[in-house]
Amino acid sequence: MPTASPALPSPLDQPALHSQPEVDPLYLFACKIEWEQRQEASAAWELLAAAQSPNGETRAHARSLLASSQDFAGLGLTEATDDSPVRPKRYSALETDMKTPYGLDIIEQCTGCTQTREDFFCGLSASGLHSLDQVSHKSNLGAGAILFVEGQSPRGVFLVCSGRVNLSTTSREGKILILKTAEAGEALGLSAAISGVGYEVTAEAATACQLNFIDRKHLLELMQSHSEVSVRAAESLSREFQSAYRDIHDLVLTRSSAGKLARLLLSNSPNQEACAEVRVRANMTHEEMAQRIGASRETVTRLLSNLKRKQLIRLEGPTLIIRDRMALEALAV
Repeated sequence: MPTASPALPSPLDQPALHSQPEVDPLYLFACKIEWEQRQEASAAWELLAAAQSPNGETRAHARSLLASSQDFAGLGLTEATDDSPVRPKRYSALETDMKTPYGLDIIEQCTGCTQTREDFFCGLSASGLHSLDQVSHKSNLGAGAILFVEGQSPRGVFLVCSGRVNLSTTSREGKILILKTAEAGEALGLSAAISGVGYEVTAEAATACQLNFIDRKHLLELMQSHSEVSVRAAESLSREFQSAYRDIHDLVLTRSSAGKLARLLLSNSPNQEACAEVRVRANMTHEEMAQRIGASRETVTRLLSNLKRKQLIRLEGPTLIIRDRMALEALAV
């Protein structure tokens, strides 16, 4: 008696060879919680990336979470067909006088921005700024928010519209060294976004910030279609290169911690006559000073006390005043 041949599985029962695997919905929900409760920027980008996933289930879950989030409301991440026309961004006239929870002005477009600077992307032509508006996403983050971490795969570039962001690196022992503080007009993660190599540093908001994010794909397309964007990017990378050389020079050739602290204080003070007292804005804690010169907080506190005892500096409330600039410059050599 002939045996029956085993039934072949239906094509409907076989997984698609090239289908995108579904992202765990619980993971996406955790990303939403991380963003809403801790302002974790990387979690927000995970949700945004999932909302554009080729996998229909993942895309539906992510868009549902985004639509129910108060922080992402109004992004327009509803399902759309390929034939749907691209609609221009619409903003209510009532939003012009609104403030965010961090006390920052809401600036939705680069064109017409009152905080425009002449350097880098702010200095683009009208057509360049219009193209930038079409591919960028603006957000406001509180102090302590992490934009990206050292070694993370580059998602894109962050443009600082307002506020300050600390760029740091961490040793294997967990010691943090703040390399610089980026301010309004600077681009963060540009080198990594262009090269495709992981971010070189960790970027953490030192104050409440408004940021403009351009993902890597659109950044490269923008550089190809607008030569002025490529020129601005080259200028920015050149400034970063020169600044890195100066920082290496200061760290290596200035041997003592006292000399490094003196150089740090001088770098934050305006160039004035040597005989005049100089007021330095006190925007760094002792811990941040220590992280900048590669010393401990206790060492910085002791060194500042020594400088006050020698009458090189004095404090007036939160303001640090350099009393003897020449002596401080001699110490920094």
